[in-house]
Parts: sequence; structure tokens; C-alpha cells
Amino acid sequence: MLSPPRSLPVRGRTVPATTGPLLVLEDRLEGHDTFLTGTLTLSGRDIPVRITTLDDSTTLQPTQPLSEDLPDQWSATLHLRHGQRPRDIPDDLRAAAHAASRNLDALDDAELRYALTFLGEATTDAIRTDRLIAIITGLPTLEGDPE
Repeated sequence: MLSPPRSLPVRGRTVPATTGPLLVLEDRLEGHDTFLTGTLTLSGRDIPVRITTLDDSTTLQPTQPLSEDLPDQWSATLHLRHGQRPRDIPDDLRAAAHAASRNLDALDDAELRYALTFLGEATTDAIRTDRLIAIITGLPTLEGDPE
């Protein structure tokens, strides 16, 4: 379940690319799906963008040709229709980790983000079960529990 749409103040720089200008955010977009679409309001213009967040950066790619150049450095508002991705560990993952004496707290933010996305994109119960097993198998055991 996603939260309501959000508008975020962002700062960045424009980088030329063969596919058109890339707008690189100064700070990585945290807590949102890795690949999104949204609208960037920059200098009074609404620019539809495709948002790509990788390990350490977020880029915005305009989805329509722009009639004028963008400034090298800019401040704008990014409007996300999709809201924020839930960060809560689902009950079935928590129960599976507990049953296997595995430590979910060992996951750093990036690992937790990937695990939750991997699990959340399961399209059937069987796939979700297999993905739960894959995640749990990769976790360290709780301290004091024999492996």
C-alpha cells in the first residue's frame, strides 16, 4: 500500500546526455520505488520525468522533448503520484525470520529496500514463498543460535 502523492523540494544539476538532458538530484531520493514517473516543476514549467534511483544517485529524464535549455544548477519541486514505499517488514517475513532464527536487523537500509522490493513484486503465493526462503536463507543467524 502506497501513501498519498507527495511534493518534494529538490535541487540538482543538468547533465547533457545522448537521450536528452538528465537532471541529477543533489540528494538521492530515499524511500520511494526505484523506477517512477513524476512531474518536476522548474521555473514555472511542469516537466514530466522518468525517475531512476540507483545505489547512490537519482536522475530525472524528461519524457517529452524540451523547447528550451535547462539551467546548469536548479531548485524545483518534484511531484510524485506514487507516494512513498512502505518500509515496514511484512508479518510473513518477520515470522519466517523468527522461525528460522535469522536476524532481520542485520540488513542495512539498501539491503532492506532490495529485500522488500523483491518480496513485494511477487506475483503469486508460490513465488512469494520462494522469495521469503531466499531472503531468510541469506540472513545471518541470531547470535547465540547454532547454524
